[in-house]
Amino acid sequence: MRGLVFSIILCFAAHLNGGASAAEVETCSGIVKMSDRNDEISIADFGGVGDGETMNTAAFSEAVYRIEHLRRKGGTLLYVPPGVYLTGSFNLTSHMTLYLARGAVIKATQDTTNWPLIAPLPSYGRGRELPGGRYMSFIHGDGLRDVIITGENGTIDGQGDIWWNMWRQRTLQFTRPNLIEFMNSQSIIISNVVFKNSPFWHIHPVYCRNVVIHHVTILAPPDSPNTDGIDPDSSSNVCIEDSYISTGDDLVAVKSGWDEYGIAYNRPSTDITIRRITGSSPFAGIAVGSETSGGIENILVEHINLSNMGVGIHLKTNIGRGGFIKNITVSNVYMENVRKGLKIAGDVGDHPDDKYDPNALPVMTDVSIRNVWGKKVLQAGLIRGLKDSPFSGVCLTNISFATVVGERTPLWQCSDVSGGAMDVSPLPCAELSSTSQSGACSIPS
Repeated sequence: MRGLVFSIILCFAAHLNGGASAAEVETCSGIVKMSDRNDEISIADFGGVGDGETMNTAAFSEAVYRIEHLRRKGGTLLYVPPGVYLTGSFNLTSHMTLYLARGAVIKATQDTTNWPLIAPLPSYGRGRELPGGRYMSFIHGDGLRDVIITGENGTIDGQGDIWWNMWRQRTLQFTRPNLIEFMNSQSIIISNVVFKNSPFWHIHPVYCRNVVIHHVTILAPPDSPNTDGIDPDSSSNVCIEDSYISTGDDLVAVKSGWDEYGIAYNRPSTDITIRRITGSSPFAGIAVGSETSGGIENILVEHINLSNMGVGIHLKTNIGRGGFIKNITVSNVYMENVRKGLKIAGDVGDHPDDKYDPNALPVMTDVSIRNVWGKKVLQAGLIRGLKDSPFSGVCLTNISFATVVGERTPLWQCSDVSGGAMDVSPLPCAELSSTSQSGACSIPS
């Protein structure tokens, strides 16, 4: 099984590079070592039944307990055979691999009455949707290291529609659960699994480091509320690549805490790579924010293919956030049928309460966006900085949008921003066209 996973990774990488050898494709390999487990067990050994009806919560809990307490050298692989395994929320442990065979489905129960509650994240101060705690993610890990979720493209299904309906009907008591969440963890690999229909965000590494997420598929209906694909949050050394995402919200969104709580927690998101992502959403393809209070720095986004999007690339923050967004590089993006190609705005997102400091202004600087092409784009770009904290060093190079003929929407709207532009079509706003700003952007005059 372990050899099969490695073969899948190599073949997929070669395919994305037009048949070239995997060694010629820049990948995340090396960030986290793929552990070779010496011990293998099956969920069937603990009474797991994949008939789609039997509850398997106890089976998963007992299997994880065995892995945690026996502590086999090199860790343990938990094998999930083909079948549909209905279960409630459960925790993972360190030094384990959750391996889904082809045809294996781990499916969340829709009985929400006894779903476990956990404390709010300290960098958020409360649940993201409602005051108080929050429902624990479907598959959860806290304080772990050396954990792998992988397989032969089996499925983890959150059956989120019951949660979406509670959100729509305003009957939620606490914030909805994520599908997968790792907290305070390191050396995490997620690969070769289909994730679908999360109640809330799909994959959420928070306060983590050394995380690789690649070769995954993430699916949710376009009208499913807040079903972000992957949200690295106050985390460092994260790589997301070679994946397909189609959800009801941002495909990938980098975050770092919410207003005064994120400022106090002071845990930035740094050194994050996002590459070779394909997908669609009524919201953003690649987003930074809007929760940015701990700071976000050194983000590389490249080789992105987007269709049927609300916004292609979206950097978003707000008054009261504080923090910083700097050294953001976006390159080689293709988008088609998009409302806005680029949006960089300082007036996006809500607040956890009325205690935020209106003088806590975010700082955004050193944003480079280059080699971007778009067809059927309604508006090329909207860049709206803050009057008392203008965005600076916003640099656009080699950008071409074929806008929708006959629309009255302005092609560009800009305010409170400085930077430069070269080879941008349609012509950008004057704030980015001035050659006097070219030095800040390293764009030749």
